[in-house]
Amino acid sequence: MTKRLLFLFLAIVVAIGVLTACGNSGKDPGNSSSSPSGSEAGGEEAGQEKDQASASEGGVVNLYTSRHYDSDQALYDLFTEQTGIAVNVVQGESDELIERLKREGESTQADLFITADAGNLYRGKESGLFQAVESEELFNNIPEKLRDVDNQWFGLTKRARVIVYDKERVDPAQLSTYEDLADERWKGKVLIRSSENIYNISLLASFIAINGEEKAKEWAQGIVNNMAQPPQGGDRDQAKAVAAGIGDVAIMNTYYLGTMLNSADPEEVKVAESLGVFFPNQETTGTHINISGIALTKHAKNKEAAIKFMEFLSGPEAQKQFAEGNYEYPANPSVEPADVLKSWGEFKEQEINLSLLGEYQADAIRIFNEVGWK
Repeated sequence: MTKRLLFLFLAIVVAIGVLTACGNSGKDPGNSSSSPSGSEAGGEEAGQEKDQASASEGGVVNLYTSRHYDSDQALYDLFTEQTGIAVNVVQGESDELIERLKREGESTQADLFITADAGNLYRGKESGLFQAVESEELFNNIPEKLRDVDNQWFGLTKRARVIVYDKERVDPAQLSTYEDLADERWKGKVLIRSSENIYNISLLASFIAINGEEKAKEWAQGIVNNMAQPPQGGDRDQAKAVAAGIGDVAIMNTYYLGTMLNSADPEEVKVAESLGVFFPNQETTGTHINISGIALTKHAKNKEAAIKFMEFLSGPEAQKQFAEGNYEYPANPSVEPADVLKSWGEFKEQEINLSLLGEYQADAIRIFNEVGWK
């Protein structure tokens, strides 16, 4: 009798273990948005999600992105609603995602890569992570200067790197060019972030492309001489430092100011409202612009769906949502910017292909080091 009870007990334990394992196998493999840092689990999650979504009628596209905006997710959801194609998202910093793509090689589940700054896209291309895309829709929607010369990446949004100034202390008639901020009359009045920041690296790279290394170095040295304080913080911090009276002018990207003007934080709104926006170099080479852009990965497993997604993001509906959701300028010239951007007026842009920002990236970093820009 005792032996029978023991066998019965063991049988129940085994049955419970089997049922538990079956239950776990049916669980959601994880949130489709995961950080790549510290673990390779995100790659496994993307693979599991891909298998699940591929079983549906619409298909799937797997996206690695360094962007982290709710407005972007709304666009991904809209694409799925319109096409039936699921968009699985893995988020992380640009450097992390580029290194992850290198490690994963042919086994990567990523079909697309989205990041800010043409310099980052150039690095991905030079690392052999992307492939060319031939799409008349993309060619029609995205101007030539906002896409890679070999069609390996395409701009989705633009941001201008402008001069912001304190409305009380600075008369905009005093402002003219980036180069003028290197004049000694601005000594102790200029705020700008670190030379390690990709936006500043690309800004200096654009000056090298347009004016040559010698002029670019003169400008960088002049800015170092005129800094109100050692570089610290991001673009918003430069705006706040102007409002606090630490300096009179700052160089920053337009979308940060647009975001601050529409912030839920009344202090950020107050800071932004105290600042004016000036587009430099309107009589010469134009204001520096940069992009967020998208690339098809070299080992994309869902190429057709991925290109369809690229075309969707370049189209009028998505471009309008980009513009209104994050106060960026549309890359598609047929779409108008958000009202707050229009209120700052139209402006002349630098007329260079943004691939050059990557080509001169190493030279820009070297110059920053030579002039002691921290």
